[in-house]
Amino acid sequence: MDILTNTISLLFRHRQKEIEKYGQDTDLLQRKQLRTLLSTARNTEWGLTYDYKSIRNYGDFCERIPLQMYDDIKPYVTRMINGERNILWPSVVKWYAKSSGTTNDKSKFLPVTPEILHSCHYQGGFDTVALYLRNNPESHFFSKKGLILGGSHSPSPLNQKSHCGDLSAVLLQNLNPLVNLMRVPAKRIILMDEWESKIKAIVDNTWNKDVNSLSGVPSWMLVLIKSILKKTGREYLTEVWPNMEVFFHGGISFEPYREQYKALIPSDKMHYMETYNASEGFFGIQDDPSDQSLLMMQDYGVFYEFIPMSEVGTENPTVLPLEAVETGKNYAMVITTSGGLWRYQIGDTVRFTSLFPHKFIISGRTKHYINAFGEELMVDNADKAISRVCSLTGAKVKEYTAAPLFMLDKAKGRHQWFIEFEKMPPSLEEFTLLLDKTLQELNSDYEAKRYKEISLQPLEIVVAHEGAFYEWLKKKGKLGGQHKIPRLSNERTHIEEMLAINKRLSGNLQNE
Repeated sequence: MDILTNTISLLFRHRQKEIEKYGQDTDLLQRKQLRTLLSTARNTEWGLTYDYKSIRNYGDFCERIPLQMYDDIKPYVTRMINGERNILWPSVVKWYAKSSGTTNDKSKFLPVTPEILHSCHYQGGFDTVALYLRNNPESHFFSKKGLILGGSHSPSPLNQKSHCGDLSAVLLQNLNPLVNLMRVPAKRIILMDEWESKIKAIVDNTWNKDVNSLSGVPSWMLVLIKSILKKTGREYLTEVWPNMEVFFHGGISFEPYREQYKALIPSDKMHYMETYNASEGFFGIQDDPSDQSLLMMQDYGVFYEFIPMSEVGTENPTVLPLEAVETGKNYAMVITTSGGLWRYQIGDTVRFTSLFPHKFIISGRTKHYINAFGEELMVDNADKAISRVCSLTGAKVKEYTAAPLFMLDKAKGRHQWFIEFEKMPPSLEEFTLLLDKTLQELNSDYEAKRYKEISLQPLEIVVAHEGAFYEWLKKKGKLGGQHKIPRLSNERTHIEEMLAINKRLSGNLQNE
């Protein structure tokens, strides 16, 4: 560790020790978060409506406050954007994280209060570095530059006094100037709105800098890395940035991209660290390099609850606090935060791998799964299956999505996968068979429905032409930032749009 990094790392020691207490103080930490949140918001319109002053315990909280979806809070958020105070939270809120997700084109505007910005999002960034330095005492993290690939922001279309943008852009806009000294490129470039122009500007301004850390969404960072290599004529990123040591990634699963990164950054000194920083809050950090699970961050002004996946969407679902969850089960996350969200269903699903401390994986989205035939296929199953089959066959998958294909004449169906390969497998037929077999090994419900083809026939793969997914995102206005491909869907809207683009690309190739 160099002198500068060693000196700055001393600032993280106290926090490293606090995080180590998570395993002993879960109940205490979480109840403290809830008490503080209720006390802070007791005189807001929301707090007065639900009489926060009289809530004495968690039981009162559950009984008093209904579960919320975005449509439930949207009228309140709109009033906040228009300048009203003391609605969901007492602070004046000038920034809103724009999140459209992948299920539809409707934008959500989530309040980024000063409290959620500093005590959750920025604290998460601080803790990520703290844990990285703890695990890598030989790091030279602060002696070089960090490249953060984020989204853009602009005046809100709802009110010119309020600003909105991808969460990453909101965070970059409000960063401490001292942090900006350690990263590239300049703020005006990283916040550019038009994606393709932004990538060119980033490449032109960073290829000759001494970069040793990357932060961003794996799919979009891969686009940038390939652009850097094309600009420099190099084969490996370590030839351009020889001191590269870590990629902090999040937003989507890293598994489908892991082998591509290893191929482009062939260094045994390269580290990969996942974070879970959503528009609604910062929730988890990979604290152990040998374990892909994330440590649930318990003292960020967030109170966690969980709904068993089997009860999501029912009238009166079971709702559990953090200390009551079990390992191995899929739960939908419910959060109460200093961002003014109260018992808000975030849409993500998690599965705990250990308790005390609570560690978990992001298993998918409440709307991103396939259960057309009772198979309950989750994104985590799909990502793992793709990764394993690529490892077995030597293939590399760039992007994929899957949806059910109904065969009404046979009263059954199959899963149809649309896959863009970075490197084709030697045999597509073998890849298809192995993917189907691996999904059965990972998911007993899928296996049961495939047994003797009772309800599911073998899956089908449609190979995507190069750039098909990119074209779909571009058509949707979702290039860059935190936008992502919907991996699984229970209906065919997305895949049909992509197949239509693929057909057009196929026609263009035939005409050339």
